[in-house]
Amino acid sequence: MKVGSGSLPRVWCVVPAAGSGSRFGAEKPKQYMVLGDKPLIEVTLERLFAHPAVAGAVVALAAGDRWWPGITTVAGRPVLTVTGGASRAESVLAALRALPDEVGAEDWVAVHDAARPCVSVAELDSLFSFCFRSGSPALLAVPVRDTIKRASTDGTVAATVPRENLWRAQTPQCAPRTMLERALSASLDRARTGTGSPPTDESNALEEMSVRVCLVEGKDSNIKVTTAPDLDWARFWLSQENGVLR
Repeated sequence: MKVGSGSLPRVWCVVPAAGSGSRFGAEKPKQYMVLGDKPLIEVTLERLFAHPAVAGAVVALAAGDRWWPGITTVAGRPVLTVTGGASRAESVLAALRALPDEVGAEDWVAVHDAARPCVSVAELDSLFSFCFRSGSPALLAVPVRDTIKRASTDGTVAATVPRENLWRAQTPQCAPRTMLERALSASLDRARTGTGSPPTDESNALEEMSVRVCLVEGKDSNIKVTTAPDLDWARFWLSQENGVLR
């Protein structure tokens, strides 16, 4: 395994950013909304590159993306781009295949949502340290604390779902390069032939291969910006960190 800063193995990040963000309801994709004085995606990349183990990133963009700010480096480390696909899984797979040759089959890759700008170095450190130590793929997640209801088609409560052992998946989701590439490719192939459904995240694809995927507890602040109010929450969480944003 290659070594990055100090004795840390190197991690390359994959950032899927080819979605239109239609639920946000703005004139441009949510990953390009302004957070502080920068596009949200730039803040996200800076948060990832704040960890010394991150050696570089590949960002998957929509074809003809006119909003991408042309970032080529962050903290002196490379940011590459590739055209993504019609789904998140296709975009992640395209980015994995665009990783530099120096990224080996067993090197760790961390897939992180472009619209999660609040991930902290402490969370990244917990996730990466777990993966390096255990050798197991893992993802950040938080335990479900609310009471969960299953709805009927008429909008009434069908059942109360026990929340024990339920977690909300976040990102990054971290796995060795070739393992993840094979899992996503196989899952997409099953979806195309009608023998399966497209994977909802990287862990889902790995689970389909009977890979043991571990949960590393993250923080509620690692939110995904999906709607306009989420952007206000992101500003709030970042403002708590030494006045990063006001």
